[in-house]
Amino acid sequence: MAKKADIENRTEELLGPVAEECGVRIYDVEYVKEGQDHFLRAYIDKEGGVNIGDCESVSRALSDILDREDYIGEAYILEVSSPGLGRKLTKDRHFQNSLGEEVEISYFGKADADRVTEGVLVSADKDSFTVEKDGVQSRIVKKDTKTVRLKIDF
Repeated sequence: MAKKADIENRTEELLGPVAEECGVRIYDVEYVKEGQDHFLRAYIDKEGGVNIGDCESVSRALSDILDREDYIGEAYILEVSSPGLGRKLTKDRHFQNSLGEEVEISYFGKADADRVTEGVLVSADKDSFTVEKDGVQSRIVKKDTKTVRLKIDF
C-alpha cells in the first residue's frame, strides 16, 4: 500500500479506537513528503483543545499499532498535534463543524486583489460552501479554492 490516500485512510481507521480511548477526536490525517523526509501527521482535537499529554498518549499508542501493521513502505516521521487555531477546512466534516465561524479563502489563479477573501461560513455541502460578508452571501465551489481556513483575529 503506497498511495497517499490509502495510507491516510488506513491510518485514520487505526487511529479511531486510539482517539476514542484517549478522549480526543480525529481532525485529520495527512501523509506528505517534504524534502527527503516523509511525514505521517495525525491532527487531534477535543472540547477545550488538546495538550501535550493528549498528543503524547495518542502518539505512543498509534506508533505501536503502525509498527505492528507495517503498511507504509518507506521510512517516515510520525507527528501528532492539534490542528491549530487557523486550521484548514479540507473535509466535509470540517466545514460542517465550522458553520458560523469566520473563514479565510484563497483561490487558484486569481489576480492578487481577488486571491483572498473572507466571510462567515453559513452552509456547506459536498461540492460547495456559502459565506456571508457585509450581508451578502456568496456560493463558492470547493475545487476553485486553494485553501479554506478558520480566520485568526489578533
